[in-house]
Amino acid sequence: MTIESRNPATGTLIESFPAHDTVAVTTALGEAAEAFRSWRMTPCTERAACLRRVAAILREEKTALGGLMAREMGKPVVEGEAEAEKCAWVCEHYADHGEAMLAPEPVATDAVRSYVRFDPLGTILAVMPWNFPFWQVFRFVAPALMAGNTALLKHASNVPRCALTIEEILHRAGTPRGVFRSLLVPSSRIEELLGSPVVKAVTLTGSEPAGSAVASLAGRLLKKTVLELGGSDPFIVLDDADPLHAASWAARARAVNSGQSCIAAKRFLVMEPLGDRFVAALHAELEALPVGDPLDRATRVGPLAREDLRRDLHAQVEATVRQGATLVTGGKPIAGPGWFYPPTLLDRVRPGMAAFDEETFGPVAAVVRVSSEDEAVDLANATPFGLGASLWSADPVRAERLVPRIEAGAVFVNGIVKSDPRLPFGGIKLSGYGRELAAFGIREFVNIKSVWIGLDVGQKP
Repeated sequence: MTIESRNPATGTLIESFPAHDTVAVTTALGEAAEAFRSWRMTPCTERAACLRRVAAILREEKTALGGLMAREMGKPVVEGEAEAEKCAWVCEHYADHGEAMLAPEPVATDAVRSYVRFDPLGTILAVMPWNFPFWQVFRFVAPALMAGNTALLKHASNVPRCALTIEEILHRAGTPRGVFRSLLVPSSRIEELLGSPVVKAVTLTGSEPAGSAVASLAGRLLKKTVLELGGSDPFIVLDDADPLHAASWAARARAVNSGQSCIAAKRFLVMEPLGDRFVAALHAELEALPVGDPLDRATRVGPLAREDLRRDLHAQVEATVRQGATLVTGGKPIAGPGWFYPPTLLDRVRPGMAAFDEETFGPVAAVVRVSSEDEAVDLANATPFGLGASLWSADPVRAERLVPRIEAGAVFVNGIVKSDPRLPFGGIKLSGYGRELAAFGIREFVNIKSVWIGLDVGQKP
């Protein structure tokens, strides 16, 4: 079997790779287990130094890495360079703060001394998607390796060169052999990997069906899971907001990564009487976005990563229009080579329509007009997903009062949802469970161990 890398801007084959066979997978598992024995005992200062060297390589080579992402999955090259920078940031963040996050915590009990310590679990399997092919790996790898774990990556099959490049960077930075390996295998072999006694836990970023399947298997095996799945994030515009300012940020939120982001705003809940002005402004903003070759530094919207993704997105747009929404702009695949889809605006979307009920993974914005704060909150929560949400208002205090009512793992007031190494990241409902980043993330894959120390055997109580 071969794994292919195709340029989504042209549809042409870039290169192909032989999938790792059973011998190669078995060898990687053995090396990961062996490496864990020494890596777990490596001082935090040495692990941190390794992460800093990784960060330096990422920054020095961000131009080449941005080009790689553009060619392999269609990300606009400027965004790819920013992604490499962000990966460097997360490595440095855990290098700077990981030791303190893992420091034993004293607890007063009836013991002479008692405390909680955080020990690594072992080898963690990471099943990662294509849309942020470096960031979603590094936001797991940096805390996992800093905690003393080893890692195996099963990356999305359409970004094999990204997967191998990540492994190469870690090795060049001095990570011992076996601490991190990329396995070029199809999804059908995840069960084999997770079933290995070497693998102690699994983290998955991807679709809800993929998360459900992996969680079900991990549950039978009694192995820890962290899942970051889909999202249909609401973008609530209250009636005191500036509609032009909100629309400008709405376009940015929807167009990031050509709309292929779990935390991109997808449903724009706008209070009347701002509806017409917001739609007109968002229309203008979307039409002004340059669409084209992702290697062109002026491009803001590149191709979708695969032909089937464009086909599915277009079907959702057509269904939503049939169900009564108004197509303001876009809504038709761009003719020619590659898998391009234009920035698309749907107005007067309601529950029961495809663009409201389903996650749209592409540059399609669905505007929902609401009459009150309560309706905005109710419709924001009227989704099986719960990843992120943003609220826009001239009065941040007013917006913040709504935060406890929003069913999401993150709520941003007057800002678009983003991941930040300093804050925990993750969702609720069908958006998954567990957290990445911050201290919460580094403690997901550790043994939270209680230690109780009494009197010496020879001493009287």
